[in-house]
Order: sequence, then C-alpha cells, then structure tokens
Amino acid sequence: MKIATWNVNSINARMEHLLDWLERAGPDVVCLQETKCIDDNFPYQAIHDAGYHTSFYGQKSYNGVAILSKHDIDDVQKNFPDDDDESPKRLIAATIKGIRIVNTYIPNGTELGTDKFTFKLDWLMRLRRFFDETCSLDSDVLLCGDFNVAPDELDVWSVPAWEGKLHFTKTERAAMYHVKQWGFEDVFRRHHPDAHEFSWWNYREGAWQRNRGLRIDHIWTSPSLAAKCTDCWIDRSTRSLEKPSDHAPVIAEFAI
Repeated sequence: MKIATWNVNSINARMEHLLDWLERAGPDVVCLQETKCIDDNFPYQAIHDAGYHTSFYGQKSYNGVAILSKHDIDDVQKNFPDDDDESPKRLIAATIKGIRIVNTYIPNGTELGTDKFTFKLDWLMRLRRFFDETCSLDSDVLLCGDFNVAPDELDVWSVPAWEGKLHFTKTERAAMYHVKQWGFEDVFRRHHPDAHEFSWWNYREGAWQRNRGLRIDHIWTSPSLAAKCTDCWIDRSTRSLEKPSDHAPVIAEFAI
C-alpha cells in the first residue's frame, strides 16, 4: 500500500501535473496540502475519473487540505474538534483500511517573533494534544503533510545558512519534536538515516537547480505501522516540470 503526501500549491493550477502523477506513481492514498480552493471549486469529477474517492476541506488562498484514496474513506475529522468554521483549514483526518491518517498543513509562521509565529507554536501544541486525546499508540496511525519545519541538520542544505531562520529555529524544532514524542517514527529516516535530500525548493535564487532545499514534507507513523513500512522516498520528478509546485511528493510503501 502506497501513501503519499504532496503540497500541490493550488490544486487547480497543478491539475494536469496531479493527474499525470497519479497515473504514473499509482499511490493508494494521497494527502494534499495548500489546495487553495473552496469546496465548490474542487475538481471532484476529474479525481473520481482517475479512480479516487475524495475528502476535502477547502479554503481560498493559502490553506486547504484533501485526502484522495482508492479505498473507502471513513470517520473523517476536519480541523481540531474545538475549531470553528472560521478557522484556517489545515487538518483533515480519516481512517483508510484500518490506518488513521492525519493530513496537516502546519502553519508557516511568516516571521520570528510575530503573532503568526506564536500561532504556529500553539498549533503544534494542539496537534500533540489531538493525538493524546484521539489516537492510540498501539494502533496504526500516520501523520503526514507539509510540516513547515526541518527537524534535523540533514534536512537543510546548509546548517550555517539556515541556523536561526524560520523553519529551522530551535523553538520550532523543539515544538515538532514534542509532537514526535507521542511515539512517531519518521519512516524516511528509518530507511535513509544519512540521506541529505529535500522536498521543497524555493522558486527564487536558482534553489532547485542548485539543490538548495529543505525536507519539510514528512510521513511519520506509530511503531506498529513503521514496522510495516518497506520504503519511503521523495519523488523529485514533479519539481522539474513547467510551472511546478515548489514541493515534491513524499511516498511511503507499507506491507499491507
């Protein structure tokens, strides 16, 4: 079973890329972030024609998350239980073939020391509480998405260049580690402990061409599901397309 995560940076702008990639990569489940699309404009029919069920939580501009699945999508949760209808659309969870999948678009934070940076840290605390209150460590649980945090030194192209900057501050990394301490394992690192690979490259400064990126898109799982993971990799092929998303898909395969 293949489960993927991909920040598409506008689903309608990348629809041709997405459909081509679905046919080529053949994932069972795809978690999308930054769809930038209200529910009424979501391309349900095209995705259905590609063989996928859909659960979507949309918003214009920078948010919006969706789960695409070849299998039934059950027990859908949109945002945190105490969020209201005006809250940014950043989380969607569902159970697929017995796996509780939580797809997140974690806040960017914008700038250090701002209200938006504080919101990011608070949101990560809420994410940890969400798992404490709704999930069992003994079950198959998967957290994925655009984390907007590079947790380790191998996840940035240059530690001196990124030290103390947004996405790589000690504060953000500590908050992300607190989430991980729920019991998650980074399945990419499980299979590639020393890899210096990235999932996001800035559109500017020739970052893609110079491979100056960050690994901020992740798939983490509970111990029972990690034991079933046979591989996890970053599919860089989409980043070289014309007018691509600045993120590449991350795919994990499980013996299920």
